[in-house]
Amino acid sequence: MNFRKLLVIPLLGCLSLAAQQKPNILWITIEDSSPQFFGCYGNQDAHTPAIDKLASEGVRFTNAFSTGTVCSPSRSTIITGVRTFKAGTGNHRSNYPVPESIKGFPYYMQQQDYYVSNNSKTDYNVANAKDFIREAWNESSGKAGWWNRKPGQPFFAIFNFNESHQSRTMTMPYVWYTENVWNQLDEDERIAEDGFEMPPIYRESSEMRKHFARVYNSISLTDKRIGELLDRLEADNLRDSTIIFFYADHGEGEPRGKTNGINYGYRVPFVVWFPEMYKHLSPWGTAGVVTDELISFEDLAPTLISMAGGEIPEHLEGRILMGKDRYETTDHLLLSADRSDNGIDMVRTITDGRYIYSRNYLPFIPQGRYIRYMYIGEIVQQMRSDYREGLLDSLQQSYFEPRPDEYLFDIENDLWETKNLVSDPEYKTVLERMRKELDENLLNARDVMFLPEYEIGLISKNTTPYEYRLNKKEYPFEEIYSAASLSGKRGQSFAEKQVKLLNSENRIVRYWAIMGLRSQPAKTLESYRQNIEKAMNDDYALVRIGAAAIAYQQWNNGQAKDILAESCRSENMDIALLTINFLMYIENKEPFIQTITAVHDLPNRSYNVKAACMDFLGSLNLVPNNYEYGE
Repeated sequence: MNFRKLLVIPLLGCLSLAAQQKPNILWITIEDSSPQFFGCYGNQDAHTPAIDKLASEGVRFTNAFSTGTVCSPSRSTIITGVRTFKAGTGNHRSNYPVPESIKGFPYYMQQQDYYVSNNSKTDYNVANAKDFIREAWNESSGKAGWWNRKPGQPFFAIFNFNESHQSRTMTMPYVWYTENVWNQLDEDERIAEDGFEMPPIYRESSEMRKHFARVYNSISLTDKRIGELLDRLEADNLRDSTIIFFYADHGEGEPRGKTNGINYGYRVPFVVWFPEMYKHLSPWGTAGVVTDELISFEDLAPTLISMAGGEIPEHLEGRILMGKDRYETTDHLLLSADRSDNGIDMVRTITDGRYIYSRNYLPFIPQGRYIRYMYIGEIVQQMRSDYREGLLDSLQQSYFEPRPDEYLFDIENDLWETKNLVSDPEYKTVLERMRKELDENLLNARDVMFLPEYEIGLISKNTTPYEYRLNKKEYPFEEIYSAASLSGKRGQSFAEKQVKLLNSENRIVRYWAIMGLRSQPAKTLESYRQNIEKAMNDDYALVRIGAAAIAYQQWNNGQAKDILAESCRSENMDIALLTINFLMYIENKEPFIQTITAVHDLPNRSYNVKAACMDFLGSLNLVPNNYEYGE
């Protein structure tokens, strides 16, 4: 008799039993959704029974925030656990490397014998994405799920539902929405165009109601699909051993939400449901508990690794949210928004859950910036038409106009962020506190996204942005941030400082000086014409382009026109994209029509450059602004 085999059998049984003591974990992620459109968050017009039931039996978070406001930067933080402004992953659908030591967090769960599966969106915003995905997941595909694991093996499974994505709610043609959303719902699951309260940030009209009803019905269909998944979990007898997370990847996809650095873009619905056997892991309690604890996507990776029984890698700085190793709560979160598709931007935000403070570093670009994927949406076309016809109130108009350099909103009492409190003396103390917190957090993080994307591309040829930002000699962040912190601030005293910075030996400081001057009022700039026109000869391309954009807009400078036209044709896509974005927000666009048309048709142009060209031409009604011309 083989006694060795007899000993192995009970040993394997013990290992299997030990594995089963670890919770199964199901992530249900949805797209482009804000909490105020769900029943469990108080919206009585919504149809979200499956999600509402999870919330009534689980834990609902009122202060859960995405770390970005568009999908790929948000998902890069989720999968790596590293903030975009540290990893250099803040620009939408970029392709820059992260250090080899930074893995997708499911990799660490695999080391604890978890079967990890992703069904199926990735969009991780890192270089060598295929290898990164292969290492992170046992399976990542449209067929992936818990059903492919070994018997008794604990699982972590993600299911991503795109029924609430911006494509469904606004970008795809209405006839497509009718077939793929409306017709997929039963009568009692549909929300009529007069069946909800219109948010005050949008005009109250039958046309807008037609478009906005898409949000409610897309979320209703999302809820229906989630219910079907939960039924399958139940049928497989796994509900009683599975912790369920439900959340959205960032805020609502409608105008003023997605891509914008305010609460409407950041805050997400977030629910965790615990089965009886794992209720002890919840520090909040269960069965309909509501918590205002501040959490962000940075916290997800360390929490999941901890739940799996693994050690937390050094590069993860988020909090463990639950279990015996739970970290202390925080009193604020740092959030960020950068380029989305072809629309450049930079916003940094601090929130304590009651107030949200956002710093706009490029406020000459409005919230409603030209992003082709949004511009072709029927609701955006309606809003632009209403704007031209003078039908919008001052708040609604502001979407299409230059921004202030700062926002401060009381998001507890002003959910739709209708009143900017920056100039209200009653909130001076709050404003000063949050300004200081933002500065301190950015200086501590050494935010690498204060480099223009052109520089991040160059750096990435030899190292990673994550590592580069830690080199104080190569990246003198304090000096750069001192210049950048002036950008967007308007008035003579700030312009004078920015003009002096045009003489800095540091090219990035000079870049921020010219970007700051671009946001100055025309009257202020008159005093500095000579300085700005001199900067058109700067040896750094980005300074030359910025100075030319100002000189052309202000004084119709002929040399400036030539610099801008030449830069549009650059073989470097970051230079071309920056230039076209400058042209998008000048008044006299006509002299560049031929240039932009030719650039669009050049070979080897990136999607972002071609989309920006289409937006430029679309702003002049030279191409149709609809899905067929979406680039």
